[in-house]
Amino acid sequence: MIKASEDNEYYILTSPTILPKASGFLWNEKMMIQLNCRGYATSQFMQPEPAKYSHAPNLEAKSFMQPEQPYYAHHPGRFVYVKDETNGRIFSAPYEPVRAHADRYTFAVGKHRIVWNTESDGVAVEMSLSLPTEDAIELWRIKVKNVSTSKRNISVYPYFTVGYMSWMNQSAEYNEDLQAMVCSSITPYQKYKEYDKIKLLKDKTYLLAEQKPYAWEASQEAFEGEGGLARPSAIENEALSNGDARYEMPLAVLQYRMELEAGEEREYRFLFGPAKDEDEIAQIRQTYFTATYANSENGFDKAEREYAEYVSEGQGCLEIRTPDADFDNIINHWLPRQMYYHGKTNRLTTDPQTRNYLQDHMGMSYIKPLIARGSFLTALSQQNADGGMPDGILLHEEAELKYINQVPHADHNVWLPICINAYLDETNDYSLLDEKVPFADSEELVTVSEHIDRAMQYLMKDRDERGLNYIHQGDWCDPMNMVGVRGKGVSGWLTIATAYAFNVWAGISEASGRLEAGKAFRLAAEETNAVVNRYLWDGDWYIRGITDDNVAFGVKEDKEGRIFINPQGWALLSGAADEEKKEKLIRSVEEQLETPYGVEKLAPSYTAMREDVGRVTQKHPGSAENGAVYNHAAAFYIFGLYAVGEKDNAYRLLRKMIPGPNHEDIVRRGQLPVYIPNYYRGAYHQFPRTAGRSSHLFNTGTVAWVYRCLIDGLFGLQGSPAGLQIKPQLPTHWQEAAVKREFRGARLTIEMKRDASVQATEVYLNGELVESGVLERLQSGAEYEVLVKLPQQ
Repeated sequence: MIKASEDNEYYILTSPTILPKASGFLWNEKMMIQLNCRGYATSQFMQPEPAKYSHAPNLEAKSFMQPEQPYYAHHPGRFVYVKDETNGRIFSAPYEPVRAHADRYTFAVGKHRIVWNTESDGVAVEMSLSLPTEDAIELWRIKVKNVSTSKRNISVYPYFTVGYMSWMNQSAEYNEDLQAMVCSSITPYQKYKEYDKIKLLKDKTYLLAEQKPYAWEASQEAFEGEGGLARPSAIENEALSNGDARYEMPLAVLQYRMELEAGEEREYRFLFGPAKDEDEIAQIRQTYFTATYANSENGFDKAEREYAEYVSEGQGCLEIRTPDADFDNIINHWLPRQMYYHGKTNRLTTDPQTRNYLQDHMGMSYIKPLIARGSFLTALSQQNADGGMPDGILLHEEAELKYINQVPHADHNVWLPICINAYLDETNDYSLLDEKVPFADSEELVTVSEHIDRAMQYLMKDRDERGLNYIHQGDWCDPMNMVGVRGKGVSGWLTIATAYAFNVWAGISEASGRLEAGKAFRLAAEETNAVVNRYLWDGDWYIRGITDDNVAFGVKEDKEGRIFINPQGWALLSGAADEEKKEKLIRSVEEQLETPYGVEKLAPSYTAMREDVGRVTQKHPGSAENGAVYNHAAAFYIFGLYAVGEKDNAYRLLRKMIPGPNHEDIVRRGQLPVYIPNYYRGAYHQFPRTAGRSSHLFNTGTVAWVYRCLIDGLFGLQGSPAGLQIKPQLPTHWQEAAVKREFRGARLTIEMKRDASVQATEVYLNGELVESGVLERLQSGAEYEVLVKLPQQ
């Protein structure tokens, strides 16, 4: 029922009910759409702020994507009704809204295309979606085939929801000249000064048909009638009524009547999306359905081809073959795609959180490093001269800091050296550090090195008398907003992360010839780690923080929120945890935080508001930051485990991030293994019935860190100024693995094998032993054969 296609281009589900929320997503830099196996859709486009063109049936709040998206009968979707004109039977593809039993069904999530095949009562419907590379348009192909042995007389109704567009003004009608359903609205506003903005918005939604329909309907109410969505009254008639919608809920439904001989197939193509006016819709028709090119390729076909090429550009720098084929599949085919989405779109927002922006482009360092380089410079140009980073990075001249970015968070500075370090490892482009960049509040122009020096010095100063970093209204954990609201509370995690950032920046400074700076930051790291162990060690793990009232939390005495994962993983990275502390905290994590679905962010989950911690404690137990298997935090911990050589623990938890491989695990999570979600439900011991469920939210900083775990940890193929360091940490139950690694333009084919004749790892480059394990002077464009002999465990 759940499998990868033979060419690994698709992941296939053969039931619409076993994983009812299973979904895939497509994107370009103007839009995103997530579609599930039953036909429900969540989509948005940029103009330049996020907007909808297929709305819910009620007034929606404008907010970012939500986890565990609830689906309901009138949820926005893309469907096809099919009616047998002889006997009146009706079914719908891909499954909703009729929910008729399908004789055959597949949902195939592809890298650049999503395809449904539904067969019922001798009629097969194939629906496929792709996107252009630049325009906010859905490209739909709908094929209808008579798979019975007799002639069939049927009507086919492509049904695209439009929903509640505006309480001010909404309507819809069929435009014969455009051959399109055109739904119009005016974005609601109150202040007259807003008119200058809203008058430029794309407030029309269209369904543009290549072939002229037999009939149509524009009113949701008229279409449904008394039959509802399961059997709309309008379909009972020979033809739709060709109605319009006048300040009524609009929709776009077309009718095509056809006689199909046995084996005969018809194909229909549609464009669905937003537009400013009918002139724009006319131009879209011309571009996609009329224009032809030298090779007889029309605009629609050209757009599909170019989109496939666009997505294929998001290749990672690793291709692996291990004893776990399912692990290989997501790492080779889906993880780099998800990283590419983040780096190319910036999560489709004009003000991404600074921490997200930096970490997403850390991931881009492995795919398109020039994009990562430019993004780091953009972020630094918005730093203040005192070293403080903003809560969000503005990507458009009219962009403003919104939502969470209006709340002061204390952690943004630490990500600068940590994320840039991955870029330097991958590219050796230390010239980045000499680039001169302005500040947001000063005309002063200084080097990147000076910018990051000031960021680190800012962290040194933003501390209490003990040397612990203030949390303000949150750190990496956004909703931990009341720990330091009066300016006294501190973050245990941030203090530990600051020590790690100091060490990372010290290493970068030393590698770039700034030896005195390197020495100073190493000393700062040592002093910070000493403070960490003086005030934050609780006997078996590190505490999460100390409130404005000087109350430590994340401690043994706490009945809820007793232990948090982040301080533990980062203490491994910073060097705060010595061997004894390392063993204790790892054991504590295993006993209290580890579940079959990964490691929880905290435990036990909070079940009631704790006013000195904040709104994180109000979230449902086991969801999001309140004790979910929050994969971003889990990835930090895994990276920390690799940093101290805990390879088996690290791989065990890494593998738990990915649904499967067994059928029961995939069903439990409710998600296909085509992306790593923001979280799986936690509170495993408190609420086991719901534990493991996927959030289905693919926006997450997890993916860049997982890739870094692979590069620096599992396969140990990390760049350095000297070259490529080979230091694998394969789990002990793997006898071998193979990796193709792209590195600074060189292509390496690497075989890793356990060998009873060696006592320590040995590296051979083109048959020659490399004593240091570092491959130096690799040439761009050259190919190399590498053999790594690993001792038996």
